[in-house]
Amino acid sequence: MTKKLWGGRFKKEIDKDFFEFQKSIHYDYKLAEYDIIHSLLHIAALKNAGILKNGEEKKLSSSLKEILKEIKKGEFKPNFHSEDIHTDIQNRIEEKVGALALKLHTLRSRNDQIVFDGRFYCVEKALDIALSLNVFNKSLLSFIAVPFIGQKFIGYTHTQRAQVVEFVYYIHAFSAMFRRDLDRLVRFIDSLSIYVGAGALTGTSLSRENYNKAIKELSYLKDSNKINKIKPTENPLDNVSDRDFVIEFLSILSIIQMHLSRLAEDFILYSTKEFNFIDLPEEFCTGSSLMPHKKNPDFLELVRGNTGKVYGNLMSLLTTMKGLPLTYNRDMQLDKEPLFSSVEVVGLELKVLSKFIKGIKLNTEVIEKALEDETLYATDLAEFLVYQGVPFKEAHTIVGKLVRDVFDKNKKIKEMKDEELKQYHHALNKTIIQKVMNAEYSVKSKKTLKRIIPR
Repeated sequence: MTKKLWGGRFKKEIDKDFFEFQKSIHYDYKLAEYDIIHSLLHIAALKNAGILKNGEEKKLSSSLKEILKEIKKGEFKPNFHSEDIHTDIQNRIEEKVGALALKLHTLRSRNDQIVFDGRFYCVEKALDIALSLNVFNKSLLSFIAVPFIGQKFIGYTHTQRAQVVEFVYYIHAFSAMFRRDLDRLVRFIDSLSIYVGAGALTGTSLSRENYNKAIKELSYLKDSNKINKIKPTENPLDNVSDRDFVIEFLSILSIIQMHLSRLAEDFILYSTKEFNFIDLPEEFCTGSSLMPHKKNPDFLELVRGNTGKVYGNLMSLLTTMKGLPLTYNRDMQLDKEPLFSSVEVVGLELKVLSKFIKGIKLNTEVIEKALEDETLYATDLAEFLVYQGVPFKEAHTIVGKLVRDVFDKNKKIKEMKDEELKQYHHALNKTIIQKVMNAEYSVKSKKTLKRIIPR
């Protein structure tokens, strides 16, 4: 075991099995960069308060920056025997500057560090996810930009053929979902502050001015929009006990994952032999170890399957936080693994999907054959009768009987003679049927649509 940030009150050494059970270094090392920023801010505030001399602050600051460089270069190797990342960094500083490191933790608590690190992580990762989501959405829209303008497709309700749509509107429906997700992420980032100075739960004797000055002095560490989010704590009791921001982020990630899963399910369904509307890129599919003919949509299935994990991460934290008394409780340590898990899952899915979407091909001949299904135009025919003065309920019944009869007689409406059609309504004839019951007419007759020009 390594040195701990606590222990003076205890006579006995911590049980070794319990120590392994309760330590968090194996996952919270991912917060090292943010913990360094907190320490740099804190020692600057201590200097501003006269607790640290300029030389002491510079020496501590220099050693912290050395570790920060390791992190940015990808050379940082946490000591997995430490209790947590806060202890690990404290011990590293002590190795570098000796007894001066004992002043690093003056007037602060891990409770403050933990929530500072978590908030900073959420700001950065929400921004990363937003950028990845934007790239993916652009890939989605580029996919339909030129090749499929004017391509008709089949819209479904209840997984049954419903009406004709343009393929660009079908894809744009998913794009609209992801635009809403992007808006949620932007609102989340804009609303999330990063607090410092909460102490264990009641604040510290360092003034707000000490911290505000420290924040300005360290503005070089990150781009200004992130540093500007840092501010002295407003209610430290709420600050150290709040995990709403993690729950909100996990909620947004769950909604994104839901939309990715819906897209995955559609593409899986439409790539089956039963539909055969789309052909998936081979480099994102796998074969069977037994059946030589198989081309399995494994990537899409894993996206769909990951939804359980992402939802579970949200539910696990909601359950953990239920009924916790104020303020900090060790239960809250368990917020990190669900958070890290969802961020990594969604981030990687978006990265791969941006490449995947470019390789999808439409089987237009199959789609055109499916568009010959006359039931797709039943609603258009009923609407035509409405414009001839027929009440809609009556028009609905007329067309319903017509469709039922051709099913029973194994006939096609377009093959019926004028006299047969007029038995259903005098306005019906072969010319009208040919005009109304086709994909082009069906699409053009919809006036409420906003015209989409893919880019």
